Amino acid sequence: MSERLRSPFALLLLMSIALQLGFAAWTGVVYNFAEAEGGLNGADIGLQQTIREIPGFLSFAAVFFLLVFREQTFALVSLALLGLGVAITGYFPSLTGLLITTFIMSLGFHYYETVNQSLQMQWLPKETAPRQLGVLLAASSVGQLVVFVLIILLWEWMNWSYRDLFLFFGVVTLVLVAFMAVWFPRFPDGVLQHKKLILRKRYWLYYLLTFFSGARRQIFVVFAAWMMIERFGYEVHQVSILFLINVGFNMLFAPYIGGLIGRFGERAALSFEYIGLILVFVAYAFVWDPVFGAALYVIDHFFFALAIAMKTYFQKIADPADFAPTSSVAFTINHIAAVIIPVTFGLLWLASPAAVFLAGAAMAACSLAAAQLIPRLPAPGNETTLSARVAKPAE
Repeated sequence: MSERLRSPFALLLLMSIALQLGFAAWTGVVYNFAEAEGGLNGADIGLQQTIREIPGFLSFAAVFFLLVFREQTFALVSLALLGLGVAITGYFPSLTGLLITTFIMSLGFHYYETVNQSLQMQWLPKETAPRQLGVLLAASSVGQLVVFVLIILLWEWMNWSYRDLFLFFGVVTLVLVAFMAVWFPRFPDGVLQHKKLILRKRYWLYYLLTFFSGARRQIFVVFAAWMMIERFGYEVHQVSILFLINVGFNMLFAPYIGGLIGRFGERAALSFEYIGLILVFVAYAFVWDPVFGAALYVIDHFFFALAIAMKTYFQKIADPADFAPTSSVAFTINHIAAVIIPVTFGLLWLASPAAVFLAGAAMAACSLAAAQLIPRLPAPGNETTLSARVAKPAE
């Protein structure tokens, strides 16, 4: 039992929870904080989210940090930076202050996500990865559940301020990181990772799906959340309740989602996700009922859980030594559109919120078309339906 509690999978589980203690708390409070204490509007939020995505665009630099840090160490350092950014957010309510604290938090978040994806692909066997990734998603949901219950209790019943909330969750994240650094041994790396940037032609479909994923995710992360506050007047505890419903769905279904991906394949899972997102984004454009809007928000969040299929698709087609450098490059590709969309669509939002969501539907349609090129049995040499059916050496 002791070995299981100090295993690589246990570390991945605990890091998933720690991430949410910081990031979910920041996400659940920051929009209300920005409006109530910062006086920000939709265009300001778009700018803030663009700043948030710049570290994601710079994720390719993570591979250079791995020349100095082991991946396990770098993941914990990144989580600590995220916790620091969250802890100090409440002390800087102005637009400039929020941009600075957002950048610090985001730097930790994106570098953690980059190296965490590499560790998952190295430490989880291909045969059990879909199911284990589902368990990790469920563990992440447990972390979110704790966060949103605490936000409701601390805000609604104990009258904590925004500053108190940010400081509390940031410090808790830092304490948990310190525990992981002491409790877990230094695990041996999997296959030795390339310590340079790598772009391979045979990964082109993965890169394309990653690009569209980053583009349309901004519609959900930025504008769907902002719609709940600006259009429907949701307060901090109401937003937290909405997030709690999302968490409940993930806790119930995430482990099964991994199993279904293993059974039906990545193409079927991603196609189902993208069709659902098209319908949800079109509905967002015309919804004016707060209950229907909340229902769409929950459904939208559920569909994103199917993105596990992108990880397992890449794990099946990739050279194991490419996991870390390709994760870095993929995060940068994911954030090319993410850096541009929030600020430009923030201006579009002022003119036509419906146009923002219809653009999201168009992005989901592009993803759906690209997903049809995923073969039933992805493998090196069979990366897409256009590839030769006989495995060929990696470039």
